Amino acid sequence: MKREEVIARVGEAQSHLSRRRATGAAISQILEDDSDDIDRRIAKNRGDHDLNEEGMRPEPPLKPAAVLVPLVEHRSGFTILLTQRSPDLRAHAGQISFPGGRIDPEDASPEDAALREAHEEIGMPRESAELVGRLDTYEVRTGFAVTPVVGLIQPGFEVIREEGEVAEVFEVPLAFILDPENHERHSRLIRGKRRYFYVLPFEERYIWGATAGMLVNLYEVLTGQKARWR
Repeated sequence: MKREEVIARVGEAQSHLSRRRATGAAISQILEDDSDDIDRRIAKNRGDHDLNEEGMRPEPPLKPAAVLVPLVEHRSGFTILLTQRSPDLRAHAGQISFPGGRIDPEDASPEDAALREAHEEIGMPRESAELVGRLDTYEVRTGFAVTPVVGLIQPGFEVIREEGEVAEVFEVPLAFILDPENHERHSRLIRGKRRYFYVLPFEERYIWGATAGMLVNLYEVLTGQKARWR
């Protein structure tokens, strides 16, 4: 896939996001309700609840977070840079994720937070990223509303892992993500209820949960196709 196509298709998605946000704000005003829940319902935020029965959405208020979805521009084609979290972390230990985290008060925007976190976690300089837009907000069961920010990344920067958080940094070909045959739906029994979630198994990696859900969203944006099971 060429960079012009990526920029154009992510750009098209921004108009849909803007319309949904505007609709949510208008309805909130009509109802005189400034709560986040109105905006969440109108915007149809994605999340762990997508493949599951009602009652799986986290209760508001949700803590704002942001991740960078880094599309690395190699001559041979795009790859997506991912991290494997440290096995010693209290939350999501050992899982595969995008660089990112909580939006701090000093962050000017989700984009600012995503770039800051990418620099802190993997040493990526801000100037290595050309930000082209956002994906849908993704709600996580642990109580976060995550804004995925798509960036085109120039390769060649020195990866410096934050060893307390990041165990490994690796790349997955974008072509793998764009092949729907690589999208699987798995389930686990959690507290007596069966929970379904996306999985993208890549080589020995098990990409699942929120990261897999956001990658499926990227697939839909870049291909114009609706993912299975949605």
